[in-house]
Amino acid sequence: MLNIAFVGGGTGGHIYPGLAVIEGLKTALAGHDCRIIWIGSNGGMDRSIVEGAGAGTDRLEFFGIPAGKLRRYFTLKTIPDTFKVAAGFFAARRILKKQKVSLLFSKGGFVSVPPCAAAASLGISVFTHESDMSPGLATRLNLRFVRRTGGRVFVSYADTIRFIPAALKGRVTVSGNPVRPIFRHADPAQGRAFLGLGAGERILLVLGGSQGAREVNALIRDSLGELCRHYTVVHQYGPEQQFEAPKMERYIPLPYIKDEMPHVLAAAELIVGRSGAGTVWESAALGKPMILIPLCGSGTRGDQVENARFFEREGAALVLSGGEGGSKELAGAVSAIAADPARREAMAEAARRIGCLDGAAIIGNAIKEVIIR
Repeated sequence: MLNIAFVGGGTGGHIYPGLAVIEGLKTALAGHDCRIIWIGSNGGMDRSIVEGAGAGTDRLEFFGIPAGKLRRYFTLKTIPDTFKVAAGFFAARRILKKQKVSLLFSKGGFVSVPPCAAAASLGISVFTHESDMSPGLATRLNLRFVRRTGGRVFVSYADTIRFIPAALKGRVTVSGNPVRPIFRHADPAQGRAFLGLGAGERILLVLGGSQGAREVNALIRDSLGELCRHYTVVHQYGPEQQFEAPKMERYIPLPYIKDEMPHVLAAAELIVGRSGAGTVWESAALGKPMILIPLCGSGTRGDQVENARFFEREGAALVLSGGEGGSKELAGAVSAIAADPARREAMAEAARRIGCLDGAAIIGNAIKEVIIR
């Protein structure tokens, strides 16, 4: 029996790509006896997402550990979080040892560091994936454990390799960001049926991320009249947001789209939203032109701006940020793209070129090569 552990969490952006890799790994290991477990935070959304991803015998075993945030600055939460990180290390070490894990795959996030350190202390090989252009703090820490255990590094962008230490560059694979297979096989008709829309209705899908985004919501509210001249606007505004949705024809506000998201995305003609790794790579997998409004400023390390600018350089997206990103600019950008089918198709083709990189299959096959000798 092969025992493989996955770790990552804190946000859906660290969990869903890991679940995609698990699907790719299961395909690669068809016919082999393999058990997969997930190590995640005791709190937050980790357990509900992971356990909800399968049914019956396909349901993943979830093991919770204490998880403290990794901060580059001192706050009153730093001391208790330090104790949580230490407790997480020892809890993960017990789990890995008891479950006889032979390989640990990390999808990043603060919850991943203690298990990666624990795996290295037990001589368990560590594989890790970075979704963004420049590695976050957790990935930079985990690279040490990859090096110590002879593991592998996977990145979404070729440009990311320049951030990887020289000793690891020979173990880096450009995989793209893993996307769940259902996105590649999504049914636009099913998405339209879910929304109650006919085959001829043009759809603009607005995504602020799983938690929503106040800035995006405000832009949509202020430009809605112009947007609805061209499209039926489907707006995922976020279950955590206090958002008073305007009542308007051709406007469908939804707090969160879960299981139907791949199909709704497939039905859309144009995507407007943040530029988190999940949003841009899922849209690319379905060949969707994008207008991206990256999160920027002092509260972020700039990863969304980097993601957005890459897709813009490749021709798949238009980026509105800073002074470019007002409601008038958004309405103008949507109107221009809506009126230009040749431009939309060129953007869609550029997105397809990026999205054809199947990270779930690439990483799944790489894990198979290591554990099946």
